[in-house]
Amino acid sequence: MVELSDIRAATEGLPRSYEVLVRDSIKYRVGQIVYLAVSPDEKTMGIAFPKEERDAAIAAEPDKFFRPRPSDERFRWIQVHLDAIDADELRELVLDAWGMVVPKKVRAEVFR
Repeated sequence: MVELSDIRAATEGLPRSYEVLVRDSIKYRVGQIVYLAVSPDEKTMGIAFPKEERDAAIAAEPDKFFRPRPSDERFRWIQVHLDAIDADELRELVLDAWGMVVPKKVRAEVFR
């Protein structure tokens, strides 16, 4: 199971990324765009995720991924059970989510 410290390590050093506390939830933003949100109980997180791939990811790994609340389904977002992923998978998910919200030039600098 990954923990908040693992999430902080995965986001550390990402250009333009910063952590905020919003109504008991820890969120990571680029500008005003949230790309990762940790639930108050720290058991799940929501991340930016291609909307067109969400259903397939949930169907393929329902123990890992689940749908966002109905009001968030219009966004490019998916929920993740933190006890179902390891640190390597967390890092990959974080980088992909972050990469969706930063300018292409900034993303290209990190993924050289």
